[in-house]
Amino acid sequence: MVSSTLRGPSAEAARRLESQLSDALDAAGSRKTAEIGQDLLGLADVVRREPRLRRVVTDVSLDDSAKAELVRSIFAGKVADESVDVLATATAQRWTAPRDLADSLELLGVRTTVRSADDPGRVADELFAVSRALTENPELRNVLGDPARSVDDKRTLLQGILENKVLASTLRLVEQAVAGTHRTVALAVAEYQKVAASVQGERVATVRSAQPLDDSDQERLRAALGRQYGRDIHLNLIVEPALIGGMRVEIGDDVIDGSVASRLDDARRKLAG
Repeated sequence: MVSSTLRGPSAEAARRLESQLSDALDAAGSRKTAEIGQDLLGLADVVRREPRLRRVVTDVSLDDSAKAELVRSIFAGKVADESVDVLATATAQRWTAPRDLADSLELLGVRTTVRSADDPGRVADELFAVSRALTENPELRNVLGDPARSVDDKRTLLQGILENKVLASTLRLVEQAVAGTHRTVALAVAEYQKVAASVQGERVATVRSAQPLDDSDQERLRAALGRQYGRDIHLNLIVEPALIGGMRVEIGDDVIDGSVASRLDDARRKLAG
């Protein structure tokens, strides 16, 4: 899956990197896959943090082999060979904007980290739970968004909260979310959750219902949405008593509102003329 924000040459470059990485991961175990995922997230941070390096490796006027050799001289022995190979290949690609290289490395790092988990579906569920916790806890949200606090300080805080409560892959992605590449930590976690679902070929549907849905209701809803959208569906379930009854489903830009509260609002508007 290539990020929908990438356009033109960047989208094609990201697809090439994804194909190369997928071949490498097919032969890697979960531990090696986790290592590569962490490498790619780290490389994305370095490329963003070092403008001179970013300019050089995305400059199409420079010799591709020289750029690849530069990358290998800097990173060989510090990250896995497979990770260096991805970045070396990236230097030979054309990028619509220089920042797209780091964005692509981050996306590949997220996908690889999810793939390293024994249960990628659980990673998606845990990321959603963290996203909800951030939404419902403004104090934590403000601490993580405080520019006066260092990234390391924020990561230490998250480790204290989540360690031994979520999968290692989930914790690694939540730690990455505070790197500042998204507008807020909550938005980063939400985006990573969508990527985690996509690793299993799923789309994400946020379902708000007045009462909890039992397993059979969830399965029927998942099957119905799957038929409608032609993809497996990952459900994010939120209980909102204010809906009174029924449910509201959000999937991409589509909204299916079958809640009692919505129908009552429609009736009030009609009565008011």
